[in-house]
Amino acid sequence: MQILSAEQIREWDAYTIAHEPVASVDLMERAAEACAEWIEKKGWLHFDYSVYCGKGNNGGDGLAIARMLSQRGCKITVHILEFGHKGTDDFQVNLERLHECNVPIVFIQDNGFHPTPKGNIIIDALFGSGLNRPLEGIVADLVDFMNNSGNKIVSIDIPSGLFTDKSSKGNTVVKAAHTLSFQVYKTAFVMAENGQYTGQIEILDIGLHKDYLEQHKGAFFQMTDETFIRSIYKKRTSFSHKGNFGHALLMAGSYGKMGAAVMAAKACLRSGVGLLTVHLPKCGVDIMQTSTHEAMVSIDKDEHCIISIPDDISKYNVIGVGPGIGLENETKSLLPAILQLKKPLVIDADALNIIAENKALLQQLPAQTILTPHPKEFDRLFGESPNDFVRMEKAQHAASKHNCVIVLKGHNTFMAAPGAKGFFNNTGNPGMATGGSGDVLTGIITGLLAQKYSALNAAILGVYLHGLSADMALQFNSFETLLPSDIIKYLYRGFKSIITEKKE
Repeated sequence: MQILSAEQIREWDAYTIAHEPVASVDLMERAAEACAEWIEKKGWLHFDYSVYCGKGNNGGDGLAIARMLSQRGCKITVHILEFGHKGTDDFQVNLERLHECNVPIVFIQDNGFHPTPKGNIIIDALFGSGLNRPLEGIVADLVDFMNNSGNKIVSIDIPSGLFTDKSSKGNTVVKAAHTLSFQVYKTAFVMAENGQYTGQIEILDIGLHKDYLEQHKGAFFQMTDETFIRSIYKKRTSFSHKGNFGHALLMAGSYGKMGAAVMAAKACLRSGVGLLTVHLPKCGVDIMQTSTHEAMVSIDKDEHCIISIPDDISKYNVIGVGPGIGLENETKSLLPAILQLKKPLVIDADALNIIAENKALLQQLPAQTILTPHPKEFDRLFGESPNDFVRMEKAQHAASKHNCVIVLKGHNTFMAAPGAKGFFNNTGNPGMATGGSGDVLTGIITGLLAQKYSALNAAILGVYLHGLSADMALQFNSFETLLPSDIIKYLYRGFKSIITEKKE
């Protein structure tokens, strides 16, 4: 699924109006009908509604929704912000249509807001995705009034006050329980900082002309959905053997942190890699060989940490480095030598922190290296970011500058690569917010890279499967009880879901 900016959404509306063709007010009617149908399917027609409208086209949507809910038997009160101007043409058309329904209309001209009856659902149609400045004055007061009412809020298009393409930190924004938006995701919806405002996001199809997307391929961010994942997944043939799926080397673990190495190894094996060798300190040999029987072991000469590169490095197709390796000086001094091997690399955890202490190492990354930082690790590498939008832009810039793939972990993990607009992931859940989840991801991506996926596709598929397996594990877990080992346990179900073709 594509993710569009506010300007791209306006262009798509205009393209549909011109090429379907359809009148703009009729397109608004489609959007309103989709919202009314969603409310009806939720079984909410027995509620009363307070609809708050601005005088733009978002307000026109609100007026049309109010009319349609009234026609379905709901008790409706409409509140219109009075700015002293008529409003858009489509707003005026829907206001005239609403007058025919005898729906009470309250014009808001000052801060004497009418109390919203308890139990009413508030429809927020004050401002849509075209908003370009923070709310202030009576408008900000009204949003605070709505947020403090205790009533459930359903926002239309986007919560009022929320910018589509830049940060809204510190601004006054409607806190919706549900956001009913149209056709595709907006950039604001995939940013963690906006989760407190959007609530549950529902994307409603209003029949915008699909040729617009076809003509502008590559111009949009992408949300990785099942269709896209199936397009990059490599099916196995009946004549496959282990040599077809690569030999991965994981350099992981140190005294007290062998669990990270074990989780990364088990996840790598479950990703379908042909062979796996784990290079680890002497203290971890018994742990690895008793816990992970399928992995081979390369033993470092140091008892407690990794300080050397395995012999015969040529036999390994890829190297994953970082989980649990620690920050001992000897380990730090090893990382430049690993980079000089010019092998395909996945770099995570402590290895990222070593690079952050010596940023000149970024210039030595082999082409298409995959970095998998969480936000704090990313900031240590590339500088502090005031918000998620700036961090995303930095990831795009850094990926191009260093010719690498950056997996910026979090809710809707963002993946940046040279020549690509960027990809957001749509699987995963809050149960993954626990130590070890990143080690599992490192193992999965390393295994996929060994199987000759491109660096970007290994990252995209790995992140998707990681989150999907965690989602499937919730069948027998809660967010609180979910463990990284559960993700590994259910990885087979993640794979099967993308292998199995759905019946029409």
